[in-house]
Amino acid sequence: METYVGLVYVVDNIFVRLSVVHSDSPLFSRNKILFVCKDYIINKGYNSIRYYFVWHKCRGDNMGKKFKPLTPKYPHMLHGGDYNPDQWIDYPEIIEKDIELMKKAHINNVSLGIFSWAHLEPKKDVFEFEWLDKVIEKLYEAGIYINLATPSGARPHWLADEYPEVLRVDEKGVRAHFGFRHNHCMTSPVYRERVRIINTKLAQRYGKHPAVIMWHISNEYGGECHCPLCQQAFRDYLKEKYVTVEKMNHAWWARFWSHTYSSFDEVESPGAISETAINGLWLDWWRFTTYQTTDFMKNEIAAVKAVNPEIPVTTNMMGLYDGLCYPKLAKEIDFVSWDSYPYWHVPNENVKEAYTESFTHDYIRCLKMKPFILMESTTGTVNWRPVSKMKKPGMHRLAILNAIGHGAESGLYFQIRQSRGSAEKMHSAVISHTGTENTRVFKEVSELGADMKKISDLIYGSDNPAAVAIIYDKESKWALNQSNGPRNCGLDYDGLCTQYYKYFWQNGIGVDVLDSSADFKDYKIVIAPMLYMYHNDIQDKLRKYVEAGGILLSTAFSGVADENDLCFLGEATDEKLSDVFGMWVEEIDALFEEEFNETFFGNDTYKLRELCEVIHTTTAETLAVYGNDYYKDFPVITKNKYGKGIAYHIAANCEIQLIEKMCSLLAEEAKITGILGNVSIPDGIGINYRENEAKRYIFVGNFSDKEKTVSLSKTYTNILNDGVVFDDVKLEPYGIVILEEDV
Repeated sequence: METYVGLVYVVDNIFVRLSVVHSDSPLFSRNKILFVCKDYIINKGYNSIRYYFVWHKCRGDNMGKKFKPLTPKYPHMLHGGDYNPDQWIDYPEIIEKDIELMKKAHINNVSLGIFSWAHLEPKKDVFEFEWLDKVIEKLYEAGIYINLATPSGARPHWLADEYPEVLRVDEKGVRAHFGFRHNHCMTSPVYRERVRIINTKLAQRYGKHPAVIMWHISNEYGGECHCPLCQQAFRDYLKEKYVTVEKMNHAWWARFWSHTYSSFDEVESPGAISETAINGLWLDWWRFTTYQTTDFMKNEIAAVKAVNPEIPVTTNMMGLYDGLCYPKLAKEIDFVSWDSYPYWHVPNENVKEAYTESFTHDYIRCLKMKPFILMESTTGTVNWRPVSKMKKPGMHRLAILNAIGHGAESGLYFQIRQSRGSAEKMHSAVISHTGTENTRVFKEVSELGADMKKISDLIYGSDNPAAVAIIYDKESKWALNQSNGPRNCGLDYDGLCTQYYKYFWQNGIGVDVLDSSADFKDYKIVIAPMLYMYHNDIQDKLRKYVEAGGILLSTAFSGVADENDLCFLGEATDEKLSDVFGMWVEEIDALFEEEFNETFFGNDTYKLRELCEVIHTTTAETLAVYGNDYYKDFPVITKNKYGKGIAYHIAANCEIQLIEKMCSLLAEEAKITGILGNVSIPDGIGINYRENEAKRYIFVGNFSDKEKTVSLSKTYTNILNDGVVFDDVKLEPYGIVILEEDV
């Protein structure tokens, strides 16, 4: 262990810098540090000096962590959430009490200013920061650090009144009135400039304050605008991409229905009163929306980074949200954060919700292949669902610790204090309308805060190893949803991907969730469910992966079209990876909801639904066949040896029991066992783990409403209570343990 001292000094209420001195330094003595700093400051003629000393013991190798801190100014797990003191400016006693309650709840971090633009700039170029100055100082004195937001998510009324162009236009050409939030045009030069001005002002005032540890850029980017400015920007985007209108016409197959364009100027965004039949146009519009949103975000980031480039930036994403291609946004931020609002306690759906939520955590983590921030969640209930059910006792702790197990470095909530009025007044908070610590929610948050404080130094900065990759590709999903057949309803791409995830989640086998631009060469298993679109050179990467010894699984309706949604031509072609899978697809049958086919595989019969491909093998081995219909006895599960590896194909959508059977077969083929060894894991249990250079931390959670027992093959330490665990671990409903072992 090595010792460091950190000295923060503030001169005339302006943060100067943080100095970190090693114990071997001649300046290690506190008196010597004070003398040097005082001498420097006095010679510069400053009047007031404040010093903050932070003593910290750590290993010289960053405590054996595999990742650097997301927030270097405060390298610990964050506990807290969105705080909106601007709603309580007229109640200073409430703000004082809030801070006291935050301390009791072990809260060390809040997000400020997300929707504060109207209070920061009540009139054009009239800025009022004094209220925020006071709040930040009070929070910092209480040991609470700040995620300072840029307020572009909701503009003030004066901005919309003076510049109507900032208001979004829908696909029918109707411009929105002022109201709601996130309905601004991201192309508008006026809006970009006003955002740049307010962001710059915030950065100049707070960018060097020791309390500010990250920039929270805007809030939940999303939506699209069809105004004249966006239409022209879209045309410019297409010109840059295609260069000639002839290339665009070919990519869009625009001769269909005589929809050929003679000029880029003829192009309009797709929608209710314009073009809907050209799939390539839809794809490029969604890509443009991501491009324009990313460009808008870069404009925001540039303003704050120009003042202090050392403070990291993030923006809070929305899980599997379809409106944006998050891998593109993720390239422009320092780390990823997201807002998590699963629908707990729906009858018979809690386990499904748990593995879907875990899949999403892994997707978010893999956007930058490092830990992430859980920026929002609810302490109890949301306000916007048809039935907004409260979390049952234990569920909140389980959900947050599960997020940490999948790579989160935080447990943050919306909201710290429950709003008194307007749309989110019924959304749960750490501090409810009662304003006391005597609620179940507050007590559970407090206990969780103590847990997080206890495990922070052990787990913070650790890795999530994975032997399995699941390809989850947003652009392919866009094309799939717009494919116009063979089924225009009921193809649940997200649901299918998460079903292939469940077996590994339940058995403690690490999974990375990647889009098709990723590199797959180091994984033992790659699963590509319903990968309709082959793009990003995916064919070449998957072919080389299998050839080198990898195990690949694809499913029905994969490799149908290219990046423009143009179907591949030919029978058994390399473009379709027919050589890798050793088979080709003749046709595909769509089943009605009440219909099913079936197959016999591994001593059991399984139902097949929705899509059934009629396939012909060339070099592949048939493992199972259809049981009914005109394609009875045609292959439904195939296995093909290619190079040193194996490629499996499942030619139909099947029930989850068959999916789990196949995933078990893949794991056996790859010689992968669960992290707890060869033990039976009961349904309802989810297992994930993180590890650093010396220790592994295994999170075992019970997402069911029944007590569960998990058998263990060795002895562990439960770091939540320092107890020794051996033989069996009994988990109450919504219970969780974190087991420590040597790597």
